[in-house]
Amino acid sequence: MSELKNKDEQYSVFLKYKEKNDKNENKLLVILRFVFIVILVVALTNLIMHIITNYDDIKTTIDSITDKNIAGVKPSAKPDLTPSKFNFKMLSRYQNILILGVDSNGPNTLPFSGVRSDTMIILNIDTRGKSVNAISIPRDSKVYLADEHGVQKINAAYALGGIELTKRTIEETLGIRIHNYIIINSEGVRKLIDTIGGVPIHIDQNMHYNDYSAKLHINFTKGDYILNGEQAEAYLRFRKDNLGDIGRVHRQQKFIKALIEQIKAPETLTKIPEALKIANLYTKTDLNLYQMSQYAAISRDIDLNKVEFMMLPGAPNKKGITSYWILDPEKTQQVINRLIYRQKQELAKDDFTVGILYSRSKEIEATTLREDLKTQGYEVDCMGRSSQITDSQIIGYNTQISNDMIRLMQKRIPQISKFHYVHSPVRNFCNTSDVVITIEDSNSLI
Repeated sequence: MSELKNKDEQYSVFLKYKEKNDKNENKLLVILRFVFIVILVVALTNLIMHIITNYDDIKTTIDSITDKNIAGVKPSAKPDLTPSKFNFKMLSRYQNILILGVDSNGPNTLPFSGVRSDTMIILNIDTRGKSVNAISIPRDSKVYLADEHGVQKINAAYALGGIELTKRTIEETLGIRIHNYIIINSEGVRKLIDTIGGVPIHIDQNMHYNDYSAKLHINFTKGDYILNGEQAEAYLRFRKDNLGDIGRVHRQQKFIKALIEQIKAPETLTKIPEALKIANLYTKTDLNLYQMSQYAAISRDIDLNKVEFMMLPGAPNKKGITSYWILDPEKTQQVINRLIYRQKQELAKDDFTVGILYSRSKEIEATTLREDLKTQGYEVDCMGRSSQITDSQIIGYNTQISNDMIRLMQKRIPQISKFHYVHSPVRNFCNTSDVVITIEDSNSLI
């Protein structure tokens, strides 16, 4: 659609489109939906990992809600393409799309009815600059639900009032507008992985854990695997190592990269028709045909390496048997200002500090790194050996640390150029450092 020269040409194209039968119309909608979700959403890192991994062993406050109170999602209506009603208005510059991941009640059940939301991600898309930011909202965030539903975990909104209550609660909590939504069922994600033949990945540590009540069984030994959908869920849900959620975040992002490469592989092309069927069955959206065509065009020019992804900052808190994520108001506003309103407040290299943690055999490499950082003008305020290091990576704790700042550091210091960067809202290492670099045995700097 972006190549159409004027409204008359658009009008002519859509008149011809309207004359086609419903079968062709539905097929095009499915294809565009799949293109938008797989290329733009899935490829924008961390979407699938959140959809199928935000399960934990803590009971939520909405477990007691009966089926009759659980709100489903009404099917999206087909786009009205009649000449008198079709809207040719282009997308405004900044668009906020809510990505909602819902769990599954198992096979032979409705994918969007009687289910709970486990994932909330806001995609902020700059339609002119063709860039994307993403904010993850922890499902246990303690908030006031809209429409006088009182204080609850934010994931109770979908169970109580469906997508509309979820949107209003997010808008009122964060002071932003949600323009559109996409809902994805986790069973569909697992089926997608199976359809494309699994995802090759190297598991760098033994992973063993059983939770019979949650029907979660994880049993991996260190080595190379091609994970099917069920194995991928187990791999991504594992967090019983020394690094806890930090280790899980790294595995999730590592998995997404492997998934993207698998989707791009030539042998996957023959499996696209089956993947289209899955996208149609397990996704819902209020995006119409014209909007999806615009986003599909924008997605071609998006540099995935420049996507900013942050989780709303806060801290865990437990009240009785209920665990909450208590949002930090000041830091949350900083994240909103930067990722939604695109306010640049980046720090200079002499305004933030760096910590270094290393495994037993990496003291020489860590010492070399410290000297290189100092030579480049960075302040190293924490350094030590830790038995909890399982991977070489860069962890950002300060909400003002951006991808650009980390890439500049990696350019100045080639030894860490291949280290993966993750942002963490919770400090696990070096309490005073804004950025922490960890060095694991299997990844040598020199």
